[in-house]
This record gives sequence, C-alpha cells and structure tokens, in this order.
Amino acid sequence: MKNIFSLLICLIGFSQMTFSQKSKAETFPDGTAISKWFKDYSKIKLEKLGKQYVVTNYGVNNDSTKIQTAAIQAVIDKASANGGGVIIIPKGVFLSGALFFKPKTSLHVSEGATLKGSDDISNFPIMPSRMEGQNLDYFPALVNAYGVDDFSITGKGTINGNGYKYYEAFWARRKENPKCTNLEVSRPRLVFVWNSNNVQFQDVKLINSGFWTNHFYKCNNVKLIDLYIFSPGKEIKAPSTDAIDVDICTNVLIKGCYMSVNDDAIALKGGKGPYADKDPNNGANNNIIIEDCHFGFCHSALTNGSESIHNRNVIMRNCKIEEASRLLWLKMRPDTPQLYEYIRVENIKGDAKTGLAIFAWKQFFDLKGRPDIPLSYGDHVTLKNIDLKCDTFYGVENDPNVRLSNFTFENIKVESKKDNIDKSLIKGVTFKNVVVNNKKVE
Repeated sequence: MKNIFSLLICLIGFSQMTFSQKSKAETFPDGTAISKWFKDYSKIKLEKLGKQYVVTNYGVNNDSTKIQTAAIQAVIDKASANGGGVIIIPKGVFLSGALFFKPKTSLHVSEGATLKGSDDISNFPIMPSRMEGQNLDYFPALVNAYGVDDFSITGKGTINGNGYKYYEAFWARRKENPKCTNLEVSRPRLVFVWNSNNVQFQDVKLINSGFWTNHFYKCNNVKLIDLYIFSPGKEIKAPSTDAIDVDICTNVLIKGCYMSVNDDAIALKGGKGPYADKDPNNGANNNIIIEDCHFGFCHSALTNGSESIHNRNVIMRNCKIEEASRLLWLKMRPDTPQLYEYIRVENIKGDAKTGLAIFAWKQFFDLKGRPDIPLSYGDHVTLKNIDLKCDTFYGVENDPNVRLSNFTFENIKVESKKDNIDKSLIKGVTFKNVVVNNKKVE
C-alpha cells in the first residue's frame, strides 16, 4: 500500500511538471508569445497546389540552350486565367529571363530539373522595384511574385542564377572604379517576392544568383524550410549574393537551411538615409526565427543592416557556423537612424572571425545635407549557450553616435585571438558564466 501511495505521488508530480512545461508558452525576447504558426513545419504537398501545369505540355521545349521566357510565362498566365495552379518544371534544364507569377499560381521544380537564369541582362526588363533600402526602377529577379498570397516554391530541383558573367562584369567595374556602387553593374536577383502573405519555400536548391538570392519585401508569414542556398565565395567571388534578405516583414521562419554565399547569409533590411524613418516605403522587421540552420562561408550569419531602421524580436538558435566572418553583426550606418532591439542568439557552435560585431558602416555614406548625424540604438541583445572559435569575440566599437544597452552574455565558451572586452561600451551589460580562453569574464 505504501509503495502504491508513493507511486501515485510520483505520477502526480510528473503530471504537474509536464503540465507546467506544456503551459509555459515560449516567448520572443520582448516577452510576447510565439504563435503556433512558428511550430508548424509541415511541407506543402504537390497534389494540394491545384491543377498541375507541366511546362513541356504547354509549348516549352526541353532545350537547355534556348531562352524560353515567353513560353514559360505563357504557361503561368494560362494557369492564372484558369483559376490558378502549380507550374511544374520537369527534369531537364530550362533557360529563362524574368518570370512573373500571378495570384493563385506557384512553382514546383522537380528533382533533376533546373530553372536557369539568362546571363543576358536584356532578358530582365527594368521596372519598379526595391533594392538596397530604396524603391527605384531596377531589374526584376528570375522568379518574381508581386502581390501573390500563398505563393510557394517546392520540389527538390534547382533554380540557378547563372551569375558568372555578372560577377565578372562587377569585378571589372570595381577594378576601374574601386568606389563603384553595387547598383552600377546591371545584374538580377534570383527570387523577389513583394507584398505577399503566407509564402513558403521548401527543399529547393537556390544557387549562383547574379545579385541577392532571396529578397522578401513587405511580406507577412514567410517560411523557408530545408533550402540549400549557395554562391561561390572563394576562387570566383559572387558579389552581394546575400542568401536571404528580409525587408520589412512580419513573422518569418527560416528553418533547416544551408547557406554559403559571398556576402551576408541572412540580412534584415528596411530602409536607409538620414530621414529613412519618415519614408512610408520603409519600415520594421518583426518576429523573425532562424533555427536549425548550417552556415558555411559568408560575411555574417545574421546581419542587421546595412539598410535597416528597426528590427525587433529576432531569434537565432540551434545553428552551426563554419567559415563565417561574423556570427551577429549590427551594422550601424552613420547616415541612418537605427534601432535593433530584442535580439537573442543562442545554442550556437562553430567558428567565425568575429562573434559580435558592432561598428560604423560607412560604405556609400550620404547624409544628404542633414546637419547632424542621427543616433542609432542596440538594446536588449542576448548571446547565450555559445561555443565559438574566433579571432575576435567582442568586436564592439566605441561610436559616439550609437547607444548600446541591456546586453546579456550567458553560458559562453570562446577561444579568441583577441580577448579584450570593454564593458563600458554597453550600458547595463551582464556576463554570466562567460569563459574566454579558459578565463572567466568577471
């Protein structure tokens, strides 16, 4: 009887503990609850995407040498006119310029299939767009979705930007003029999604973009799951080929992705310039979760900026870092007011040249006549449960135009060639169980 009573007590205790764990809602860094949407990792099934339009059944040839923009676009337009459906790229290589998906259409790239971008910029007609924190007329991407809710890219095939000629042109121009801007050399992005909700990309390979790889502008509820994103970063460098650019978006989940590019892997953007916070085309990113990802060569795993005014509630966790120049980078433009707040980076293992990087970013600096330099802020930033090898762990610059506050470093083990930590640069900084080169930070 005594044993039964003891067992009941244990079971009640376990039940209470389990209930407590389940009832404890996971929260963003500012304390707001993380919605169930972020816990739904289910993949979109092809049969659920509506009528299937295999492009080779509608006048597109399986010919890797022929530009077939018009023929593929005709299939998209036909699907849209008939109430929607999924455009299927079958096995083979299909060459195209800019494609524009319409409402109720989506893209499926079959295993063994490649949708390959033209390396002739004339196949990307200039039109209203968004680049580097400004709205302007520019070249569209290979795959474009403007105002396409529920847009998806699925399948285990490849979207190849075919960017090598664009890379060569950029570096030739940079040799002529070392101060040339990124926009001076005509080159397209791989994917651009504008003003669209409930977007999901899964499983596809996105490689060799001519410019940024994936750009999401003013989108809500974006899921990127199990993607492979690559551009060359060594022998032939692919300039400014960010893996994922999040530009004024709310609710973004990036999960299980591999990223190796010759620029920032994930960059949070939203506007630039001395009055960027007054421009209705600009805005904030809110509620971003990056988890279970693997970062190869890149300039930074997670970057705030360099064209950004406000990022709030950003979580990066359970990730592996290899060959990154930086783990977390707060790019502070002296010509732009910025607020980066409630950011948490946790459960990270690997190597990076710099762990935390915060310094003035003066590339293409322009106050446009503003007499004063706008102040910028970094607030409530946490780095926790990190095992890192680096050259510099604490790369924080003393900048009179930047206010840093409420940073927490907790459960961190670091091997760093430079171990200097100046606590005076951050107001309200806390170190808990932080060990640098086998020495605890007091």
